[in-house]
Amino acid sequence: MSAVGQAWALFRAALRELVWGLPLTAREIHRWEERALAIPDLALRADALQSLTRKRANADGSVLFSILTSRRDPSLLRLLVAYEGIWDFLDNVSERGAPAGEINGRWLHRALLDAVDPAKPTSAYYSHHPWKDDAGYLQVMVAACRECCLALPSYCQVRGRLLDEGRRSDVGIYNHEPDAARRNVALQRWVERERHALTEPGEIAWYELSAAASCSAAAHVMLALAAEPNGPGCDVAEVYAVYFPWFSVTTTMLDSYVDRAEDAESGAHSYIEHYSSEELGTRRVCELISRTRAQAKVLHNGYRHAVIVACMVAMYLSKDSARAPHMREQTVRLARAGGSLARVLMPVLRLWRVAYGQQSA
Repeated sequence: MSAVGQAWALFRAALRELVWGLPLTAREIHRWEERALAIPDLALRADALQSLTRKRANADGSVLFSILTSRRDPSLLRLLVAYEGIWDFLDNVSERGAPAGEINGRWLHRALLDAVDPAKPTSAYYSHHPWKDDAGYLQVMVAACRECCLALPSYCQVRGRLLDEGRRSDVGIYNHEPDAARRNVALQRWVERERHALTEPGEIAWYELSAAASCSAAAHVMLALAAEPNGPGCDVAEVYAVYFPWFSVTTTMLDSYVDRAEDAESGAHSYIEHYSSEELGTRRVCELISRTRAQAKVLHNGYRHAVIVACMVAMYLSKDSARAPHMREQTVRLARAGGSLARVLMPVLRLWRVAYGQQSA
């Protein structure tokens, strides 16, 4: 098949999954919104609703991992939405509760570990949090994930990787430190503890590794592989090595790139600002995209992984902030690194952003 023919086949595959998954995702998000509206505490209610609406792109993106399975599985879709829902909710709650200190963040992030480890007891997540009454919202999300994990036929084959991802989520504690100097020191210490997990630790900067841990993609791909009735059918370690750190750091850097102006205005931590110049940052993110694409293609069912990579690139670059006049040249370079499928998908996902209210704030 020619390159054009292959790109067209991948485009149709991506569209099929979006057409199938988006309505089901919308239904799941609506279900969680109804629960969020019942949260008595105003701060927690606001955090929950904002994580479901403004971060809707994360939920839709997570559902795309369902294309890795040999058959469509609505229960896997529910699991992916719920797990991403916990991730996005905790990001908001941790940011608001940052003044309560590191111990608060650690207790909150236990939810991401509990959600993928049904064998262990759940925790009192708000033990050190200033706001506590969510009417069981977080516990119900965790319980929904645990129930779905128990139903995954190949869960035992990916459990260790899922626990690694849940444990690493505590990097979010340091991302919300308002003092840049203290934050960077804390993140570098965290990275030194985690470098042992990498097969090629010298190729990634400390801020890139912490950026990778700030992304939920590696957990999503493991959950998708666990849904296969006859086993993942591939080398789990090989797939994981592509998604953590390479796919994950690429995702976080693209997210940081399109949100650069918002982060500067709010004073939020911006990973892309760690590069010494815009030119260096653009060149490095192009390298990360190209590397991730190349590694994804050679995996088992590589064309499916290629669809996920292309959709990820297109989803971020379709945000209206990426088309600001001062960013257009950089966005064109990043889109080119994403390949023909990403470029074809960008206008489609711009329409999706309009339909679901996912333009820049």
